[in-house]
Amino acid sequence: MEQFKFIDLFSGIGGFHQAMEQLGGECVFASEIDKFCNAQYERNYGMSSDINIRDVKEEELPKFDVLCAGFPCQVFSKAGKQQGFEDKTRGTLFFEIVRILKHHHTPYIVLENVRNLVSHDNGNTWRTIQESLRELGYRTTKEPLILSPHFFGIPQIRERVIILGKYDPENIDEPLAIDFGKFNSKEDNTIYSVLEEGEVDKSYYISEYEEMVLQAWDEFYQGINLKVIGFPVWADYFKYKGKYDELPVWKAGFIKKNVKLYEDNKEFIDGWLKKYNNLKKFTKTHHKMEWQCGTDISSVWEGVIQFRQSGIRIKKPNNFQTLVARVQTPIIGKYRRRLTVEEATRLQSFPVDDETKPFMPDDNRQQAYKQFGNSVNVEVIRRAAEELFKI
Repeated sequence: MEQFKFIDLFSGIGGFHQAMEQLGGECVFASEIDKFCNAQYERNYGMSSDINIRDVKEEELPKFDVLCAGFPCQVFSKAGKQQGFEDKTRGTLFFEIVRILKHHHTPYIVLENVRNLVSHDNGNTWRTIQESLRELGYRTTKEPLILSPHFFGIPQIRERVIILGKYDPENIDEPLAIDFGKFNSKEDNTIYSVLEEGEVDKSYYISEYEEMVLQAWDEFYQGINLKVIGFPVWADYFKYKGKYDELPVWKAGFIKKNVKLYEDNKEFIDGWLKKYNNLKKFTKTHHKMEWQCGTDISSVWEGVIQFRQSGIRIKKPNNFQTLVARVQTPIIGKYRRRLTVEEATRLQSFPVDDETKPFMPDDNRQQAYKQFGNSVNVEVIRRAAEELFKI
């Protein structure tokens, strides 16, 4: 489609808006209940999204060709089939989509949800969605379509279910055939494709404490005789003398591996612990390190690092893990700093580098990270919709 109109439900900061606009679409309606997202939507697109879709009558919506929605995942009713799928979805936000489609029979739908939707509620959620759309006259893919930005050269592993639909009741038994060709593998990407090479604002750089902790763990990795570590290293259990049979099986196995690591490297580890005063200056969660890089890198400072509640995690620098609002922003070891807001913008494929119409993130850094963490990836949606529109 060269020109079309779309509505943007649960619109957030407009990931769908960006994707559809790039394909020639014009947004005629947007709906979002988060006031911070509303402010960014108006700032970037010049239109209000401050509308609760529950308050909108379907017949009052302007005409449109594509319905876009990144709807929340909720448990649907297991009401008997005699009540119909409309009753099964009643009370959920997916029901809002159902009632709109029932009235408008819009030609295309592009929906997005978390990877877990497929198994959610023992598969009941996915089946209800698929059967509801079918009852409304929409063809969908036979199996859930699971896509990630890293498939398309964007260095982020972020698997999401994309639900594509075409209104075609006469051919309802013919599933949509979507073919993207060959996807990128994880190893085909590099985080440096979205990173700034020069200096950034000093507030992004790690603290002296963080540098000390990471330097200590780097020295640890360099000094031990094990380079492929297939278990979390936890310094508190190096000298464990307790009873294993009183522990859960998984924990006992994990502790035994740490004890063996210590015994195999006793002289070095004793010296390391002495140098860092038995890690007394370390936060308790920083006594634990997860090396998830195999032998692809040889130093903490070559990896992507996260300080997590479960410990310090080191990963290969080919992809970032899923941006999420509640987890600390990843650290780029090579640069000794965190991912900037501008880099997070690129990682979600928003046009931060577009000189004519760059996306303007929230001025509050934490809000900006949260909003990108909750957003759809623009390139994933664009590519999926592009294939849909060919059918």
